[in-house]
Amino acid sequence: MNQIVPSPPTHVRADLKRIASWIEPGSRVLDLGCGDGTLLAHLQTHKGCIGAGVEISDQQVIACVRRGVSVIQQNLEEGLALFDDQQFETVVLSRTLQSMVHTERILQEMARVARYGIVSFPNFGYWPHGWSILRGRMPVTGEMPYEWYNTPNIHLCTLKDFEDLAARLGLRITDTATFREDREVKLLAGWRATLAVYRFESGR
Repeated sequence: MNQIVPSPPTHVRADLKRIASWIEPGSRVLDLGCGDGTLLAHLQTHKGCIGAGVEISDQQVIACVRRGVSVIQQNLEEGLALFDDQQFETVVLSRTLQSMVHTERILQEMARVARYGIVSFPNFGYWPHGWSILRGRMPVTGEMPYEWYNTPNIHLCTLKDFEDLAARLGLRITDTATFREDREVKLLAGWRATLAVYRFESGR
């Protein structure tokens, strides 16, 4: 009988460490598009959190199981009907928002199932993107490494774009962090950061 061999600990990115810092020890966490389960495994080990992930990729689901992470295989576009109102303290959507077809719906569902939501996404306001467009080309960078014809990123936005949408949906932003690669950016973040991370309160 084949057994799943546990995976060794992996490097935790700076943005995931910041996300983890916003999550209370021992709390219930739902990670949407959880990938290989790195964040949830980190939260379980270092903060005693009770977590579950949602992921569609077969390989990533297996990676989660190897890390001892509870995972449900499902397409996020189908919604979060499996989960009750306020079932979690925090719900995370890391580097996935820009690939969602129904952006408003997933944010509203996040606000329904948890008191706090955390999202991260590539910052389309990063200055080389504008320079690339001025030269007549769609930008291709570390956070957006795809060509225009094969990219999964269908809803790109700037920091201000997201803040406006959050306000319209009644989501109160409580914390913000911005990064370029593994370094945090604090000065002129709208131009200099490649990745934005926001924490919001649902207001329920």
